[in-house]
Amino acid sequence: MKHRKHFARRRMTGVTMVESLVALVVISVGMLGIAGLYLASLKAGRTASLRVQAINLVSDMADRIRANKNGKTAYGSAQYDGEPATHECTKANCTSDEMAENDLNSWFATINDSLRSLGAVGSVTYVVPAAPEIPRYVVAISWREAGEDQDSTVAATVQL
Repeated sequence: MKHRKHFARRRMTGVTMVESLVALVVISVGMLGIAGLYLASLKAGRTASLRVQAINLVSDMADRIRANKNGKTAYGSAQYDGEPATHECTKANCTSDEMAENDLNSWFATINDSLRSLGAVGSVTYVVPAAPEIPRYVVAISWREAGEDQDSTVAATVQL
């Protein structure tokens, strides 16, 4: 009888190899899940940062358009073939159209500096008003993030 108690106690002590392997597999799966969440969090943070930059740039151009209401159609970026000239303008020494072209030049340079690695493209479109409508502009920035197959876009409509 004494021999059986000693044998039963001996079987209950320690961890078997199978138990330790199962625990290792469970911990590994949990760590892989945490790593996946971490990567998703990094990507979401980068996307949010890029959107904030784009929103700030779109708002900047909207403010420039509102400040130079007489520039009207000169803010349409398509007429410059993507390269508006710089005029070193202040309100006193430039016409409204030159100020608009200078604003676009500065804005495109800022987009290139801020979002260069993403191939960002900015545009300002003047929407020709019908008789009773108020003139408006559509200011947009588009870019493609790494690993994505479609562009992200931030746009705003500016009414004068």
